[in-house]
Amino acid sequence: MTADTGKAASEIPTPTEAITTLGDYTARMQRVFLDYVEQRTGKNGFELPDPAVAVEVFVDAAFRLWSDPARMAQAHARLLTDYARLWQAEAERLRGEAPEPVAAPALGDKRFAHEAWTEEVAFDFLKQAYLLTARWLQSTMHEAGGGDVHKTEMIDFYTRQFVDALAPSNFLLTNPQALRATVDSGGRNLLRGLDNLLGDLERGRGRLAIRMTDETAFRLGENVATTPGKVIFQNELMQLIQYAPTTPTVFKRPLLIVPPWINKFYILDLRAKNSLIRWLVEQGHTVFVISWANPDEKLGHKRFDDYMLEGPLAAIDAIAQATGEKTVNIVGYCIGGTLTACTLSYLAAKRRKPVAAATFLTALVDFAEAGELKVFIDDEQLASLEDHMRRTGYLEGRHMANVFNLMRDNDLIWSFVVQNYLLGKEPFPFDLLYWNADATRMPMMMHSFYLRNMYQQNKLREPGGISLDGVPIDLRRLTVPTYLLSTREDHIAPWRATYAATQLYGGRNTFVLSASGHIAGIVNPPSAKKYCHWTNPELPPDPEAWLAGAERHDGSWWPHWQAWLAEKAGKQVPARQPGDGALAAIEDAPGSYVRVRAGG
Repeated sequence: MTADTGKAASEIPTPTEAITTLGDYTARMQRVFLDYVEQRTGKNGFELPDPAVAVEVFVDAAFRLWSDPARMAQAHARLLTDYARLWQAEAERLRGEAPEPVAAPALGDKRFAHEAWTEEVAFDFLKQAYLLTARWLQSTMHEAGGGDVHKTEMIDFYTRQFVDALAPSNFLLTNPQALRATVDSGGRNLLRGLDNLLGDLERGRGRLAIRMTDETAFRLGENVATTPGKVIFQNELMQLIQYAPTTPTVFKRPLLIVPPWINKFYILDLRAKNSLIRWLVEQGHTVFVISWANPDEKLGHKRFDDYMLEGPLAAIDAIAQATGEKTVNIVGYCIGGTLTACTLSYLAAKRRKPVAAATFLTALVDFAEAGELKVFIDDEQLASLEDHMRRTGYLEGRHMANVFNLMRDNDLIWSFVVQNYLLGKEPFPFDLLYWNADATRMPMMMHSFYLRNMYQQNKLREPGGISLDGVPIDLRRLTVPTYLLSTREDHIAPWRATYAATQLYGGRNTFVLSASGHIAGIVNPPSAKKYCHWTNPELPPDPEAWLAGAERHDGSWWPHWQAWLAEKAGKQVPARQPGDGALAAIEDAPGSYVRVRAGG
């Protein structure tokens, strides 16, 4: 028995078993190929990212590099020098010495965690040679951008995808763990891996839809999204959930959460031990959350304006009916935060003040440095995207999922290639990855407006740069107290970009930075005792100056936020039960909208 597979060497398949299995696999491969051809030639041939764009990027970069032979000669000389150092180090190791590595994996790089990558000379050499070549290629290709920021971002992104795909850990013959598993199991790991691969291709109807978790292990309302509550209002775009109290008294002012509609709200309510929603209820808040619809072609006409009017504005009015309270505190997460900022500016222009304080979680309003998502934002790519959405009415959920997975490709793609296909293992049940796979669609009108006006043209930060429902949006009108929480390793909303809001909003702003990333930095309950956060009451224009003067605190930012929020939540009143107010309960949380799957 081995730790890798738990299979004995005697379990080598018999010739009859092998022939039967391979015959079955051959038939499945044929069906998968036919599905792939149908997808590529049919109306759904559109892909994001577009492989043709990647090819164009590499061809253009290669032309630029080879047009300067002297620079290329210098680059090759650097690479040869590094290889010479590596050969010398490996020769010293063969003599029994212990030289320092010429190239070491980055901290947290799990691809080379197996002991053979360090203990066995051949695999150590292969690892270091790969790292040297990958880093050389990335730095050399970066120079081909020629000072064009967007072109350089595209080169960097696609070059990283290329070198990550070619890592020796991704291939059977160069992965020591996979080789050992193959020997120990008599090749059964490869048969299981092929079965997993074909299953993923069948699920994607010819496209590779990598299974990251055991999706059958989770059921909404049973072991994820379990905080008790009721849907008390709904319209075409959202259901409004009110959660049941767990304390005899609650803060007078209700709390409304506006989550992103690029994915589903229950990232904030996965399990009892890591549910931000449940924790807020336990702190004595009357919590409401918007559960967005998963739109199809019937909602393709919905605009960004509609998401504001039928989302937070409709929710605020419904909360007033349900509780009798004229003001709420509001929380906007990611694009839900962008929408919240627009809503508050809209309300200020209308001279309405139904919001007392606002919290923004990893929310962009200045898109000048919006991270790797801007790789996909230019006239040519947006035109192709809009042409596709005009034919379908929406953008399929898998496209945005693909983009987000590529932004963390080693964790969300290649690690599963190794585990599922080379080692032949079944994915482990993991609630976060179940949520990650529960993709949502984007309505055509809303998505086009958002990408062009914010990501491409960065008009939101300009006073009157955009108008919603006929009202010019000016973020300087946002004068309520704000709490801005960003995460230091965020790859979707980089913290230096989100920090820009502190210089735009007109009220009293508090900025806090959490360790970790876009999800883990937010979903970080105090009981986990993980990560840390930084605070600094001063808000200089330069985010680096803010960080230099910030104080580091161990553990979750949730208690710090609760202390801020409690000051703005009013006195204690008797707890409110969902459905006891003017709005009757429609159904139990988490509602029916969240259960609609994207289906492609």
